[in-house]
Amino acid sequence: MKASDKGFTVFNMRRIILAAALVLAVLAAGVPAMAQDPFSGNPVAKIAKELSPAVVNIDVEAMVTRSVHPFADDPFFRQFFGDEFKKFSRSVPMKGRGSGFLVSREGRILTNNHVVEGADKISVTMSDGEVYEASVLGKDPTFDLAVLKIDGKGKEFPIIELGDSDKTEVGEWVVAIGNPLGLEHSVTVGVVSAKNRSIHAANVNFDGFLQTDAAINPGNSGGPLIDLSGRVVGINTAIIPYAQGIGFAIPVNMAKQVMDDLVKYGSVKRGWLGVYIQSLTKEFAEAYGIKEDHGAVISDVLADSPAEEAGLKRGDVVLTINGEKVKDHQQLVNKIRQRMSGEKVSIGIVRQGKLSALSVTLGEIPGNEGEAISSGSAGAKMLKSIGIEAAPVTEEARKKLGLKEKEGLAVSAVEEGSVAARGGIREGDVLLELNGVRLKNASDLDKAASSGRASAVLLVWRDGRTFFVSVRAGK
Repeated sequence: MKASDKGFTVFNMRRIILAAALVLAVLAAGVPAMAQDPFSGNPVAKIAKELSPAVVNIDVEAMVTRSVHPFADDPFFRQFFGDEFKKFSRSVPMKGRGSGFLVSREGRILTNNHVVEGADKISVTMSDGEVYEASVLGKDPTFDLAVLKIDGKGKEFPIIELGDSDKTEVGEWVVAIGNPLGLEHSVTVGVVSAKNRSIHAANVNFDGFLQTDAAINPGNSGGPLIDLSGRVVGINTAIIPYAQGIGFAIPVNMAKQVMDDLVKYGSVKRGWLGVYIQSLTKEFAEAYGIKEDHGAVISDVLADSPAEEAGLKRGDVVLTINGEKVKDHQQLVNKIRQRMSGEKVSIGIVRQGKLSALSVTLGEIPGNEGEAISSGSAGAKMLKSIGIEAAPVTEEARKKLGLKEKEGLAVSAVEEGSVAARGGIREGDVLLELNGVRLKNASDLDKAASSGRASAVLLVWRDGRTFFVSVRAGK
């Protein structure tokens, strides 16, 4: 070894020894090298501590009809005994659980529609164990969102702020708080695995999901997906039961858009284009000289619709919505369905081999005007007591039935064996009056039901004629 190399090595060794000595001196003085506050240094723990009080457990109960006869579902016996098996049916309570979170100091709660769908009774349990009875302000199955209300009698509730899901990046850390499998206020952590996921299954039909590997289990539905800033970026909604680390949440920006409508109208003022569409086949594309391999064909345009006003025509092929490619006719439906009434969209089309773009102001789905019937309203409860479910009459149904005025409530279901069924009311009938009050919307129904009378007289429209049906409510 050369003398110069030896000198260099000795010099480096002295530096290393000196550095080690300084570290030992610091430790000996009692100064930790990596001091960490358990909350400020751990954002997940801080989020769990501060935001869990705004996350609620939701318990629902619904009465369902169950047959107690062992051969009730046997088609052979039904062939001979028919409706006799109805005598062996009874109503039994069915319970379910989910999650939700407070979004207003007055007690509004955001959750999934499927958590409260069909519920006769909804109870909300706070993190401190306090229990409130909740009512449904509005719900929409298309977006799988519902808004509940609890009455704190002047109490101000804790809330979680809503964030901006459009700015959420793939790979960002997120926290899920909820009530999985009945285990109250569980906290799980993961990342946003993907955005704009599409799920089309038996009970889920949605485009635009956030995908996350934060553990989401049955009971988590309706709970918040929170970023590390402590703001909600999604509403936990669905899981793939046979997979691990794959859960889905509705982007909070979608919830922001629909929440006001749910509170104000009970339903979402969804966008409406006013066209009939079909898939773009290879034969159609070849015959019309269309080079693109994606899009949806407009097969008809409804009169006085936003599409007609914008100049869309039969035979146009829709290629894009606001510059985003339309893969097929189903995707076109979903892209329009997820927009609000009054929103302007640019629709890229090809017509007679020429590309162009039309600006369309979306309208409101006909029949969606007016107030929807909340399941917790006085009118809905009265109708349920006699075995009826009703909804506003759509414009399409009004024209088909020949109703001239915009009024009446359509009977959507009649419970077997109920007083309404025995009185002759059928699905598809239109209720024009209740106890002499003309029914133009859900508010009129509540007004008529508020009298508290034990008897109910319904004016029913069917096949161009009207008749009265008298029943005893709750019997």
